[in-house]
Amino acid sequence: MDIWWTLDSHLDELQLNATDTYCAELKWAHTSTLVNSTKKKQSDVLRFLLRVRCWEYRQLNVIHRASRPSRPDKARRLGYKAKQGYVVYRVRVRRGNRKKPVPKGATYGKPVRQGVNHLKFQRGLRSTAEERDGVYKYYEVILVDPSHKAIRRDPRISWIVNPVHKRREARGLTSIGKQNRGLGKGNRYNHTPARSTWKRHNTLSLRRYR
Repeated sequence: MDIWWTLDSHLDELQLNATDTYCAELKWAHTSTLVNSTKKKQSDVLRFLLRVRCWEYRQLNVIHRASRPSRPDKARRLGYKAKQGYVVYRVRVRRGNRKKPVPKGATYGKPVRQGVNHLKFQRGLRSTAEERDGVYKYYEVILVDPSHKAIRRDPRISWIVNPVHKRREARGLTSIGKQNRGLGKGNRYNHTPARSTWKRHNTLSLRRYR
C-alpha cells in the first residue's frame, strides 16, 4: 500500500508539473500572439476588433473604469499588476485642436482673437487623459490606490505612498509628463554621468592594437 501510494503521489506530482508547464506555455503563446497581432494594424482581425471597440467606447462615459487593460503586455511594461490596488480607467479625449467655448457663436474683440477651431492646447493629449477613431482618442490610465494594504506592503510600489508623491500627475511627474516637458534631452543632459554611461554602453569601439 505504501509503495502504490508513493507511486500514485509521484505520478500526481508529475501530472501537476506537466499541467503547470502546459499552462505557462499557453500563457506565453497567448501573450506573444497578442503582441504580434497588435503590431499588424492593417490585418483583418485587428481592424474588425478596433471597429467594435470604437463603437463600444462611444456608448460609454467619457471617463469609465475598464475591467482589464486592452493591451496587457504594454500595461505590464508600464508597471501594471493584476492585483488589488491597481485600477485601469479609460479616458476619451477629442482629437485635434481645442475648440473655444463660444456661446451662440458670438466672438468679440479684434479678428486675431476671434479664432474658434484652431486653438492649440498647452499640453499633449496624452497627458490630459489607444484606441482611435475619427473624433476621439482613447487612453487607458493605470491608477494605484496608496491607501490599499496590498500597495503599502509591496516594496516595489510602496514608494508611491509617501506624501511627496501626492498629485504627481498634476505636476508633470509621470513618464509622459516628463516627455512633454522635454526632460532628459538636450545640452544640459548630454554631460551627465548617466549620459556618459549610456554612451559607453551603446558605442561600438574597435580600438586598433599598436
